Amino acid sequence: MARSALLNVMVQAALKAGKSLSRDFGEVQNLQVSVKGPSDFVSQADLKAEKIVHDELMKARPTYGFLGEEGGEEKGTDGSHRWIVDPLDGTTNFLHGIPQFAVSIALERNGEIVAGVIFNPATDELFTAEKGGGAFLNDRRLRVAARRVLSDCVIGCGAPHLGRGNHGKFLVELRHVMGEVAGVRRFGAAALDLAYVAAGRIDGFWETDLSAWDMAAGLILIREAGGFASDMKGSNDIFDHGSVVAGNELIHKQLLEVINRPIPTA
Repeated sequence: MARSALLNVMVQAALKAGKSLSRDFGEVQNLQVSVKGPSDFVSQADLKAEKIVHDELMKARPTYGFLGEEGGEEKGTDGSHRWIVDPLDGTTNFLHGIPQFAVSIALERNGEIVAGVIFNPATDELFTAEKGGGAFLNDRRLRVAARRVLSDCVIGCGAPHLGRGNHGKFLVELRHVMGEVAGVRRFGAAALDLAYVAAGRIDGFWETDLSAWDMAAGLILIREAGGFASDMKGSNDIFDHGSVVAGNELIHKQLLEVINRPIPTA
């Protein structure tokens, strides 16, 4: 597959950060059994990966803005471009030695995501997409799954946890979805969940309380793979509302309807 110069820069940054995370992941698998746990170690792995990505991207395009999970936002002199980066999506998985985590990098141009890269170094899976150029896993073209009814579908989700999210609201959404689908999955890394929708591994996905860096690269992957993504109300204000619902055209529409059903009164 042919890649633009910018996408190549993003890929190289993701691979370099992924190599660093792979080394640290080997260490954290040993550390996880200790009483204290490897939380501080993981924080350092996260920061180190973001610095690698930041340095690689800014070396190539020093005038672009940069929004990272760890370092916050840097305004660029070029007001039309911004990198959006999560150096370690799936931190809790990483912390527990679960090989479901990724580096996520997106490029925003005039408010629109135009390129995205998601790399899981544990599985050596590289997801890439550019506006108008399609979505790929390594060098294989991706298409969202073609299932037409929820009863045939496996749907991914994010679940709130201690100190985070609206637990009651999620349980209502889950109750509604469970009754309509073939299976529900919670993998713990939103960027990879969205990439899995693009790859047809899961048929749809929904989650709330997300940040731009969790979703940006995954959104263009899904759209370039022929899928649809919106916020929980069906609008395109995904970053503003911090929620996402995704799938092919039919499943996206059905999933929106199910998760927005009113709370049962009985």
